[in-house]
Amino acid sequence: MKHRSTREVINDLRRAERLIEIDEPVDPNLEAAEIQRRVYASNGPALLFKNLIGCQFPAASNLFASLEQARYLFRDTLESVRRVIEVKVDPSALPKRPFRYAGVPWTALTMLPRGTRRGPVQANQCRLSELPPIKCWPDDGGPFVTLPQVLSDDPSAPGNLMRVNLGMYRVQLSGNDYETDREVGLHYQIHRGIGVHHRAALDRGESLRVAITVGGSPAMSLAAVMPLPEGLTELTFGGALAGRRMRMIRGNHAPVYGDADFAIVGTISPGDAKPEGPFGDHLGYYSLRHSFPVMQVEKVWHRDGAIWPFTVVGRPPQEDTTFGQLIHELTDPILPSVIPGVKAVHAVDAAGVHPLLLAIGSERYMPHLKPAEPQELLTQANAILGNGQLSLAKYLWITDDREDRLKIHDLDAFLQHMLRRVDWRRDLHFQTKTTIDTLDYSGTGFNQGSKVVIAATGDPIRELPMEVPATLSLPDGFSNPRVVAPGVLAIQSPACRSESDREHLSRFAKYFDTSAPINAFPLITLVDDSDFASRNLSNWLWTTFTRSNPAIDIDGIDSFVQQKHWGTRGSLIIDARVKPHHAPPLIEAPEVTKKIDAMAARGGKLAAYL
Repeated sequence: MKHRSTREVINDLRRAERLIEIDEPVDPNLEAAEIQRRVYASNGPALLFKNLIGCQFPAASNLFASLEQARYLFRDTLESVRRVIEVKVDPSALPKRPFRYAGVPWTALTMLPRGTRRGPVQANQCRLSELPPIKCWPDDGGPFVTLPQVLSDDPSAPGNLMRVNLGMYRVQLSGNDYETDREVGLHYQIHRGIGVHHRAALDRGESLRVAITVGGSPAMSLAAVMPLPEGLTELTFGGALAGRRMRMIRGNHAPVYGDADFAIVGTISPGDAKPEGPFGDHLGYYSLRHSFPVMQVEKVWHRDGAIWPFTVVGRPPQEDTTFGQLIHELTDPILPSVIPGVKAVHAVDAAGVHPLLLAIGSERYMPHLKPAEPQELLTQANAILGNGQLSLAKYLWITDDREDRLKIHDLDAFLQHMLRRVDWRRDLHFQTKTTIDTLDYSGTGFNQGSKVVIAATGDPIRELPMEVPATLSLPDGFSNPRVVAPGVLAIQSPACRSESDREHLSRFAKYFDTSAPINAFPLITLVDDSDFASRNLSNWLWTTFTRSNPAIDIDGIDSFVQQKHWGTRGSLIIDARVKPHHAPPLIEAPEVTKKIDAMAARGGKLAAYL
């Protein structure tokens, strides 16, 4: 099915019995988001909210309810897109396997965006305040567009569709100091394409032309977040995935996706910025108020029968997890062509995506070295951290897999493989005073923090314990040691009272020497609640990697510095306590939770997922 509008998507899902339609009134303030979160967590279907209180438009969520449902939506085009990407990365594949790639030229014809003067999205006009004001978390600064397609025009080539940037950047519809019906906040992070356009506009002293579209083909949403090979633009990828050329309306504005359900059209003037946020984000915490560009709104359009698609982000997994899964499915096979020697990379969803990367590389050039030690893996690690959004990672764990048995998405097996081999005296490599994810507040400032590469290879050097040593003694204030996984220990620690409070981490590390039985565990994490952190691997991953800044929060038993290289002869310790400068975690509003509980108690199709 090649969808043109959200209504066509809804009709398709309805026919396949992948949709629940909600007739009763639902408040767009927190209630719709609470329902969405519960239904996604219960592996439920897509949702159509037909009666949002105070709003003329219906809204849809959970369209990407699962990887299987996403494959269903793109069932007519997914395989052809995969082959186009393969040929783009390796053009020599086309003559080598002509039958496999016979359809690629036809797919290429559907890829190029097509300029037009009019489109269905222009059928009607409305005000910003008439759009569904969906607020997801209690302390959000206002309603946000959570599935936006933000199109910016290249100031040096206005109207050139091959130079248009498409991205999914956060859009705040109202609240804070925004002028009602005239301004929206536009939050984009570092290493984003719109930043290049904005910089060019500033250098020319011009306003940046921007269009925010919502809905239409779901291919546009995936294209907005897809990391693409050089020379393949988001609009061309969107066309291939949609199975038709994207119609883009040209005019005295940024190009507008003509088949969208909604469009907000305007400009960002030089120097225009206002506080944006807070916003409950994908790390599981609030992204706080910061100054970001303001878009001056000129027009708001919507098509006949428009439906407002939205999603909810928060501590993973959420619906945006499906985007990551589908992206992995499309890009994993081509990764070795993009970063030579690297077989697989996995941004760990449970750890908030950007904080933790796992990678499988290769040690190809010095096989005679005994004992083996990481060499080429370090070159590959640098290449990974120099590649687009991967550069935002804080922790990169990389190993080789000589027997091709290790699976990058099997987190428990990967962690055990690494911990059996890692030599903390040699295998830690820090980058300090560098950039991290804008949404990550564990660092030393806005976008500022550190990284560590943990590279391990060779034969196992230890067995991993599964029980706390009976003779384990802990310093005063530390308690309740819990085994998280083989070789990983979580220990409840005194609360961190100030940003500079690292005394507890240092005191813990210095309490032991290398003969202490605790060193049987190669990795120790200091946490606020060891029962929570050890309850499952997801809890530990989220706690450890969203709450630590490597250069500050890593210590070790009998640590040392040699030729500016830091290592430790005993266990590695990560301070994963909440720090005073961290953003607060996301917590549902109790009164809304009770209301949705009552909705579930009334029964019906929806109740099974609430």
